Amino acid sequence: MTPEIGFASLISLFIVGAIGSLFFRNNDKLANRWQSFFAITGSLTGIFFSISQLISGKILAFAFAIPGFPLLSLSLYIDAISAFFIFIISLIALMCSIYGIDYIKHYYGKYDLGALGFFFNAFIVGIILVVSASNAIFFLIAWETMSFASYFLVIYDHHDKENVKAGFLYLIMTQVGTVFIMGAFLLMYKYTGSFDFRTIQANAGLIPVLAKNLIFVFALTGFGIKAGIIPLHIWLPAAHPAAPSHVSAIMSGVMIKSGIFMMIRVFLDLIQPAPTWWGLTIITIGAISSLLGVLYALTEHDIKRLLAYHSIENIGIILLGVGSALTFSSLNMPGLALISLVAALFHTLNHATFKSLLFLSAGSVINQTHTRNMEEFGGLIKFMPQTALFFLIGSMAISALPPFNGFFSEWLTYQALFQGIAVLSPIGKGIFMLAAGSLAFTGGLALACFVKAFGVTFLARPRSEEVEHAKESSFLMRLGMGTLATLSLLFGIFSGYLITAMENIGKSLAVFKNMPAITEASTGQGLVLKNNFSSVSGFAFFVLFLIVMALVYYVTKHLIYKEQKIVTGTTWDCGCDLGPRMEITATGFSRSIILIFKKILQPSIEHEIEYVTTDNPYTPKSKTVILGINDIHYSYIYQPLQAIIKKSSSYVKKIQSGNVNTYIAYIFIALVVTLFLAL
Repeated sequence: MTPEIGFASLISLFIVGAIGSLFFRNNDKLANRWQSFFAITGSLTGIFFSISQLISGKILAFAFAIPGFPLLSLSLYIDAISAFFIFIISLIALMCSIYGIDYIKHYYGKYDLGALGFFFNAFIVGIILVVSASNAIFFLIAWETMSFASYFLVIYDHHDKENVKAGFLYLIMTQVGTVFIMGAFLLMYKYTGSFDFRTIQANAGLIPVLAKNLIFVFALTGFGIKAGIIPLHIWLPAAHPAAPSHVSAIMSGVMIKSGIFMMIRVFLDLIQPAPTWWGLTIITIGAISSLLGVLYALTEHDIKRLLAYHSIENIGIILLGVGSALTFSSLNMPGLALISLVAALFHTLNHATFKSLLFLSAGSVINQTHTRNMEEFGGLIKFMPQTALFFLIGSMAISALPPFNGFFSEWLTYQALFQGIAVLSPIGKGIFMLAAGSLAFTGGLALACFVKAFGVTFLARPRSEEVEHAKESSFLMRLGMGTLATLSLLFGIFSGYLITAMENIGKSLAVFKNMPAITEASTGQGLVLKNNFSSVSGFAFFVLFLIVMALVYYVTKHLIYKEQKIVTGTTWDCGCDLGPRMEITATGFSRSIILIFKKILQPSIEHEIEYVTTDNPYTPKSKTVILGINDIHYSYIYQPLQAIIKKSSSYVKKIQSGNVNTYIAYIFIALVVTLFLAL
């Protein structure tokens, strides 16, 4: 099979799955089977296609001109970077599609499963075309396909008004981002005379410095909105929890990475060379996003919003690698730039794996308890032990604990930052030092956050009746989660080989052509950076992990409790009955950290007191303390902006007088101005 046929088959399967789902709108079971079959088959095709492209090292370039539309062509350019992202998209889509077969059964009889299948398959097609397109107009069509399909998936559970609000906010933000992206492409067209990416790359030298800087700002804003960088993130914590959980996994694990892909494509490929301040700006944004993202996650008791904020955190970590690569490239340090890019690519893969795992695990919990509020969980490890294990693995991976994959991509990011501290000028050195400190701080807070998330959700005693009636997830749901959990471990153990492979992927960009090797994977699974700057071994960490686990088991089983007789009895509780409400809550766990950062998080405390009698304020029956967090970006940026737009609109609407003569005058003035500008 030729690459052209393979890619055409990949796209066709999802399109058939999307369109065919609409024909079974009146039969939930058939609609589910149809869309799942084609989504799974298309994802498998995507995995085989991308791997074959990566192994062959060939570029798939294809262009078909549309008659009557000279500026639009169905232009594709799939190099190693594109194939790598297609692999990630297909892998996550496969696991989520398998998981979704049983997960969406709770929508039977409530919503249109045919519509869900249509938008789900269209969503995946859109993401694949985004990373494959090589024409700006065709790219925007794919971008909008991805955006609108995901919008309808966000509002799929439209009986909940909050979901509709979240979808509307997402739609507004994504369209604002599209406007900025269009501005960047129009500037490229103005100076290169083409919307074709390869032509733009060949003529990037014709773009003046000021125009290049504007392109950078527009592209960073437009793609940054989709990636969820702070302060452009406000849609993400609302939209990701609103969507069905297997869709949330794709949105967080894959869709937001489309913004990262385009930053790499534009900044490191299309409009090279770049000034140093571009990279330093991205590093600064990455450091702020990672730190604030994890802080906001710590404040959440909604399990899916918590995971959504961690997506912002990990996008920040990826941007540390992208920014470092851009900085080193601008200073003619291609070796260090390649290390940084590899760190970003590896964390992109790892985050897609463990974040999808966490969203699927959270979806299984929500499916059984019918709530996203962690305060209503507790003790679920007794009822859902396998789901608890999968969530634990995802928590360890996202907290960068070896031997799981998150540790090794963050380790490589540290190496890039340390190299920058060693070789850059004082300003760059200072920014890299702050970025490294931010990454270390972020790692500690992430660990605390997932101790909270796992402990409050799965340990202690049940805090609601729904938990006591919870059952383990179905086989297909566990298959999707279990595969991702296994990959999170395997990607860590074999990180040396994966990083070496990603080095070759990075070299597909023109800026890294003919680069000598910068990494070496030894036969012992170890990874060594050039000149022995540092090394790490995933396999050694795995062996050490097994030894520690075996020692803990042996000591507790054969030494500590060998001579002791275990007796189960009632715990002395000072005469009170111990209940699940006496356990530490998610809010209580993070309260001290929230107070430490109260200047940033601006917590608000609300007391609700119910009295025995309304006329006696001295005998309260119950007291509830609600700890709320104000998003400073919403309060100080978006609310004032909303007020300005609203006030401006009230003035602008006055021109709509209803008088025909006035409208004719408007047309006349517009015509005169146009003729004047055309002279």
